[in-house]
Amino acid sequence: MTKNKSLGVNALLNGIRTVLNLLFPIITFPYVSRVLQVENIGKYNFALSLNQYFLLIAALGITTYAIREGTKYRDQRKEFDQFASEIFSINLVSTIVAYLLMVICLITVPKFYSYRLIILIFSIELIFTTIGTEWIFSIFEEYAYITIRSIVFKIVSIILLLVLVRKPEDYIIYAGITVFANAGSNILNFIHAKKYCQLRITLDCNWRKHIAPILVIFASTMATSIYVNSDMTMLGFMATNYEVGIYSVSSKVYRIVKMMLSSVLVVSIPRLALLMGQNRMGEYKKTLMRIFNVLTILVLPAVVGLYLLSKEIVLLISDATYIQAVTSLQLLSIALAFCIFGWIFNQCVLIPAKKEKIVLIATIVSAIANIVINFVLIPVWKENAAAFSTVVAEAIMMIICLYYGLKVVRLNSDVVNNIVTVALGCIVVSLICILIRQLGMPDIFTLCISVFASVLGYSFSLILFRNRIALEFTKKVFIRLKK
Repeated sequence: MTKNKSLGVNALLNGIRTVLNLLFPIITFPYVSRVLQVENIGKYNFALSLNQYFLLIAALGITTYAIREGTKYRDQRKEFDQFASEIFSINLVSTIVAYLLMVICLITVPKFYSYRLIILIFSIELIFTTIGTEWIFSIFEEYAYITIRSIVFKIVSIILLLVLVRKPEDYIIYAGITVFANAGSNILNFIHAKKYCQLRITLDCNWRKHIAPILVIFASTMATSIYVNSDMTMLGFMATNYEVGIYSVSSKVYRIVKMMLSSVLVVSIPRLALLMGQNRMGEYKKTLMRIFNVLTILVLPAVVGLYLLSKEIVLLISDATYIQAVTSLQLLSIALAFCIFGWIFNQCVLIPAKKEKIVLIATIVSAIANIVINFVLIPVWKENAAAFSTVVAEAIMMIICLYYGLKVVRLNSDVVNNIVTVALGCIVVSLICILIRQLGMPDIFTLCISVFASVLGYSFSLILFRNRIALEFTKKVFIRLKK
């Protein structure tokens, strides 16, 4: 039997890993944005957005499917060996297809000619991600190993960046370091995976059993990727590298905050899939409601703070040449709430309930809306149009997933009470940020003091308004302090 890890410990470990993944761009982006300058940052991010599509084709939605189905076999070594080998073999085939499509695009699309080298560098990540089989470690909830591995590779990558990236033309080197940071550790994954299963390439597998659900998830993931990455891609085609560079700042902040908040969800998905798969609906609902309440406490004040402190954040991670990114960051801060709450019902309710087709429909509708808005508004509003399209797409996704998700599991009264107390706390955060800005301090002091004061004010307000999660947390802290 595989011992169940503590969900709290998993969340902590994955949170540490997420923080490490966040620290890499937080530490590096202020440096590279100044060294590489707006135009080359635009080139880098346009090529990166293109690579995401090929990376998606290689991944084929396998991670989500493997985690959902693999949890059923993790206590049965022989069955898991066969399952993992089948999934790995399918993944290798999809990776080969992705490389073939990339070569065709590089040969036939004139726009890509000047980006060939950097696209090829980014493409190394495709094969490394496939052999990394990170879904195996998610199934066995091995977040300690993943966290330690991340620490080593992030530290090495930061050292390489500071040593090798010294002038604007070094954006190619920066791309190589990015690939090393993201995918280099996957060789260790492949070796370490032997602890859990014996991977082999096999053609003797039930393709029909796996391919149908994988393709449904892939179609949904592809549609998601379109509305996540189409902003940058369409900006690259319809505007200039300058607008792409500006939007890179706001989208970078948006993704960093989204990654940080979603770390709670990432470690919860295997556990929720296991509980629903074993029809332990009481435990499933209790776990889901707690996750929903915790995320509500974290997400809503983050949205408010990000919106009100957008100017200070942009200036902190870049410089005054990127100040144009403030408006798009404010728009993306609104999208953040829609994204996280939509993801709860998407990944934690509909996917475990095998409602992939609903997720697919929701994602396709969102992607179409995103592309249409981008096509119409980018020529006029540039990067702000890209941000606005993300808001609309995430809102559509959340509404559809919420509607169908509530048919699977109903929210209890604790959720309503939690939302009310959090909303009152967000008013406190707003007042604090507005008042501190009126003091006219330098931007860095305004940001730091606003964040510190907002955290204190928000925490006290939750306790004052009798938020159950906050009271439970406070009680645990006092109990530990007394020991």
